[in-house]
Amino acid sequence: MGWGVALWSLATFLTPWAADTSLWALLAARTMLGVAEGVALPCMNNMVARWFPPTERARAVGIAMAGFQLGNVVGLMLSPILMSQGGIFGPFVIFGLSGFLWVLVWLSATSSTPDQHPQITKFELEYIKHNQQASAVENKPKKTRVIPPFRRLLSKMPTWSVIVANAMHSWGFFVILSWMPIYFNSVYHVNLRQAAWFSAVPWSMMAFTGYIAGFWSDLLIRRGTSVTLTRKIMQSIGFFGPGIALVGLTTARRPLVASAWLSLAVGLKSFSHLGFLINLQEIAPEYAGVLHGMCLTGGTLAAIVGTVGAGFFVEVMGSFQGFIILTSILYFFSALFYNIYSTGERVNFDATV
Repeated sequence: MGWGVALWSLATFLTPWAADTSLWALLAARTMLGVAEGVALPCMNNMVARWFPPTERARAVGIAMAGFQLGNVVGLMLSPILMSQGGIFGPFVIFGLSGFLWVLVWLSATSSTPDQHPQITKFELEYIKHNQQASAVENKPKKTRVIPPFRRLLSKMPTWSVIVANAMHSWGFFVILSWMPIYFNSVYHVNLRQAAWFSAVPWSMMAFTGYIAGFWSDLLIRRGTSVTLTRKIMQSIGFFGPGIALVGLTTARRPLVASAWLSLAVGLKSFSHLGFLINLQEIAPEYAGVLHGMCLTGGTLAAIVGTVGAGFFVEVMGSFQGFIILTSILYFFSALFYNIYSTGERVNFDATV
């Protein structure tokens, strides 16, 4: 995680100079950014699995993803201001340097496992070990593998349920992040700074609802609801909700109403983090990181198709609304696929099965 953030901070910092040098230098900087960012969510999932008991993981993921969403808010709100004050270099320099500062804090304040942390109290360490003991025995891998069993991972439908869910999540996430400022500018004729504000509000909502969803998810499990049912409830809210809200967005005639629909869509979307995202740790605890990487590959491809497809669709059809309706339909089908094939139980990926 430390190396990843350091590398993507460097790529961000160098982007304006790369753009001034040549197109190939710019592409190299953006490629380095993407490669480095790929480590973040798999590392987060591994850390959560090691540090938090099963009944607290949903809240941990909710808090972590809230930071993820608040970063979008900061970026969308500060970038126009930084650009107006410091030119095109402003956001890249400030955000790049901020990443290096974060790395210093990370290296001094974290450890891979609780028993390696120099400042952890005896009570906290015993609490973590005690609450993880039952699942730790069950989930302990039989042997260390150098090469993960990709073929066997892909042979199970629960694996495909999280891959499809992650692909749809990325599609919706990057379409909204990339195109909503332009949507508000072209449909409601607000300037780009106002459009950035309208687009930032939903991410604030997502940060808040994500923690609420995490608290509720843990509460359901503690009160006896099965893990499988809990994950399907969260995923259904996280996909059916945005699908319906995006349909409402296409009917809005004023930017404030449109922002309200968008906030509802993005806010409900956070519930899916407590569906497919945390489900990775449950179906394959020993392969949570690599499985998350596989999901991110599918998600990245979907994000590319979604963001490029949105521009193509609008150019050919002359309407944002049609593409938003298509995204809603994909949300509905993805939710159905997850509910049919997902499970909250550990899946056996042994060669003999």
